[in-house]
Amino acid sequence: MRIAIGGMAIESSQFCPHRSTYDDFRVTRGAALLDRYTWTRPDSDLADQVEWVPLVHAVALPGGPVERETYDRIKSELITRIREAGPLDGMVYDIHGAMSVVGLDDAEADLTDAVRDALGPDVLLSAAMDLHGNVSRRFADRLDLLTAHRLAPHEDAWETRERAARKLVGRLASGKGRPYRAWVQVPVLLPGEKTSTRLEPAKSLYGRLASVEALDGIVDAAVWVGYAWADEARCRAAVVVTGDDPDLALEQARGLAQEYWDARRDFVFVGPTGDADTCIAHAVASPARPFLISDSGDNPTAGGAGDLAYMLRRLLTHDDLASGRVTALHPGITDPAAVAACFDAGLGAQVTLKVGGHVSAGTGPHAEPYELTGTVTALEDPATPAAGAPRGNPAYDGGGRTAAVTRGGVTAVLTERRKPFHTRADFGTLDPTTYDLVVVKIGYLEPELHTMAADWLLALTPGGVDQDLLRLGHHRVARPLYPFDDAGFEDPDLTPVLL
Repeated sequence: MRIAIGGMAIESSQFCPHRSTYDDFRVTRGAALLDRYTWTRPDSDLADQVEWVPLVHAVALPGGPVERETYDRIKSELITRIREAGPLDGMVYDIHGAMSVVGLDDAEADLTDAVRDALGPDVLLSAAMDLHGNVSRRFADRLDLLTAHRLAPHEDAWETRERAARKLVGRLASGKGRPYRAWVQVPVLLPGEKTSTRLEPAKSLYGRLASVEALDGIVDAAVWVGYAWADEARCRAAVVVTGDDPDLALEQARGLAQEYWDARRDFVFVGPTGDADTCIAHAVASPARPFLISDSGDNPTAGGAGDLAYMLRRLLTHDDLASGRVTALHPGITDPAAVAACFDAGLGAQVTLKVGGHVSAGTGPHAEPYELTGTVTALEDPATPAAGAPRGNPAYDGGGRTAAVTRGGVTAVLTERRKPFHTRADFGTLDPTTYDLVVVKIGYLEPELHTMAADWLLALTPGGVDQDLLRLGHHRVARPLYPFDDAGFEDPDLTPVLL
């Protein structure tokens, strides 16, 4: 079997002023693309069955909408490589599902239309997706198999891709051809931080997908939460059950959709919440160390700009932090000019900087730059890693230079490029466990941060991925839609459509 691999993956907040360009994407082709996966290796059990055909794959850190020129460039290369690949039996479509492109209303559907047209009607197309993707009928209609992560945080992301590939190989080997897809959308749109599979009701809902998949006549079962920070008609939860038994697929899809709808008011934030000042005051007073706070509204891994100094201002407003009686580490505010100024000044120098708010300027008072006067306490350059820096440290893997500036008890880590701080290695030479507070631009805590935290709070801060959806200003989502509409909202028709 000749099976191609390719795709384009990004999560894009339409409420974020950042624009994603070609330079934001990591683009892989050829052997480098096959090296992304374990099941494409020569020693894989699939090696004797499949000739893997690498096309092109582009993935970027979540951000603002993709510039149209960038999208068209990547799309054009993908389609050209499909047409030049020769006869294909199938394609593994490695995407996200929440890509927004300037000027398009349903970017994944547009891309998938082009991919399907290039493949032709007989090549099976299997999509691996994030559960925070959006699944419109137009998009699902052009696919043969589609599955999504079953864990949030996404500890099963690579498992999802492998499932999509193995289901495709199995389908081709069996000669059964295209299965049925029972598709239904659920008029609920919730932020990811309210739908973690660590908690009920998502834990049980996602936990039973494997048992649905195991039913005779079913191939796969998937539930999508949707992506809350785009403003398009497709933004809502969705269920797709794939199988050879159409009646059973329809029955199971309807049951999953009804379960999601019935539980809509039971979804809660993955941790205790509060506004910035409340969370800071609680953390300072707590004996738990380190105490982590999520600056959730500016989370770059959900699509935030990552350049807001809002939390830095709030930290230094607290007397215990400003005086140094309590310490806090706050990575990573994206500000290349401030980083450059720190490198010019040198380690130990006193600097006065206008920090943050450059990309987000004009979006509100929370986006104003903060004048920071302090001491440069760390400089890290991926071109000259510090002695003893661990191999594979993302801080030295193309994330750009970083500079730490300390004022009172607060150390702010400034980054040259938008960068997440999810693992111990992301902090470079700084040790977050030596600070009383660690304030990270994130939503729910990724596994290493979750393990690190003696306690934590989710700060409901403003920004491009504000957890309070009602204050963002959606106006193009299809209504009625929970939680935008609640009182008097009649139970929706959750009858699946067979594709």
